[in-house]
Amino acid sequence: MNKIAGQFSSIEQISDQYLSKKSVNNSEQTSDISFESVLKQQLFGIEPTSTSNIKFSKHAENRLAERNITLTEEQTVRLEDGVNQADEKGIKDSLVLVDSLAFIVNVPNRTVVTAMDQAETQSNIFTNIDGAVIN
Repeated sequence: MNKIAGQFSSIEQISDQYLSKKSVNNSEQTSDISFESVLKQQLFGIEPTSTSNIKFSKHAENRLAERNITLTEEQTVRLEDGVNQADEKGIKDSLVLVDSLAFIVNVPNRTVVTAMDQAETQSNIFTNIDGAVIN
């Protein structure tokens, strides 16, 4: 017991040494990409971007999966740009068209409510929107 006591002067010294090594290891593993972004990339093909602040509702995520819709990073940027344009015009619920994809977006919450591909938009009827952005 004296041998251990001779190596360290106090329990605080041991814990400080242990905690400082632990915090160094933890800091090396942190990332700016959230778990949600990685999950969406794996499940729905939505590329994680640290600058994107567009959210997808559970319903929209289900529609993306059911319809095998995957967004490229470029399409995600264009979707966000469309939401920004709608916001500038004061639109609350917008249709945002990106290529052959249609998104209904709650603009104040920056949340995609549902997503459709060209096959789903054949009826050309969109309800409960107060504006549209073709991007």
